[in-house]
Amino acid sequence: MPRRKKVLLRRDIGVDDRFGSLLIQKLINVVMERGKKSIARSIVYEAFDCIAQKLNGDDKKAFMLFEKAMENIKPYVEVRSRRVGGGVYQIPTEVRAGRQMSLSLRWLIDSAASRSDKTMGKRLASELLDASDGHGNAVKKKTDVHRMAEANRAFSHYAW
Repeated sequence: MPRRKKVLLRRDIGVDDRFGSLLIQKLINVVMERGKKSIARSIVYEAFDCIAQKLNGDDKKAFMLFEKAMENIKPYVEVRSRRVGGGVYQIPTEVRAGRQMSLSLRWLIDSAASRSDKTMGKRLASELLDASDGHGNAVKKKTDVHRMAEANRAFSHYAW
């Protein structure tokens, strides 16, 4: 840590143009590949247009559905490897808020990319619709992580 200057831990990424949301700006940054932000922005907004079209053209409802989907994907516990004695144990630990958001965004994009729709925007829209209903690959990933933490609950006393 420097002695003179104050260290900025998190860089401000701003909010998106359409909804004014930090979470959607973060989603755009995660979708972005090779610095092509305008393409990532068009993919995310295409997904929101598809969701709004299914919800009778309401952008507010599409944003609420997105927030509900992110709540359904967000993990609360995960396992971390720790070497104790001669063995390696999977120890369940709580997930910090920033890591919850980054994991849920990563799982959402990965599961949307593995779908078979025509464009990435439509894949992302269908994955968000599934996640808001509580099913889909991203929610399955969260339940797998929670199940792994529950199975290794006996080793939680190693967390210090």
